Amino acid sequence: MSDKRILGEIGETIAQEFLINKNYLIIELNWRYKKAEVDIIGQLKDTLVFVEVKCRKSEFFGRPEQAINHKKESLYKLAAEHYLEVNDLEYEIRFDVISIIHNNNKTEIEHFISAF
Repeated sequence: MSDKRILGEIGETIAQEFLINKNYLIIELNWRYKKAEVDIIGQLKDTLVFVEVKCRKSEFFGRPEQAINHKKESLYKLAAEHYLEVNDLEYEIRFDVISIIHNNNKTEIEHFISAF
């Protein structure tokens, strides 16, 4: 497995623990629809939250959250619509981003609520 993939999995685990500690119920992990992969689908009260996790070792190439472009946002929205449709759900939804810089057991987490 590549270092990038390992770092991604570490980031997703950190994000899951972060959300659980904030009273989110984790419903799905790495849910796929077409070219979209939603890292975490969680629920907080009456809101279904689609979470993109971005993890890097440093800010050398910019902040992790800066890697999300309009194409990624559009794919996430399409995936969310499909998820609600196939599961026959009617929830308020939102799209969050969890940005993580993780290096040598030092972790910085930033949670962007309603990021897009």
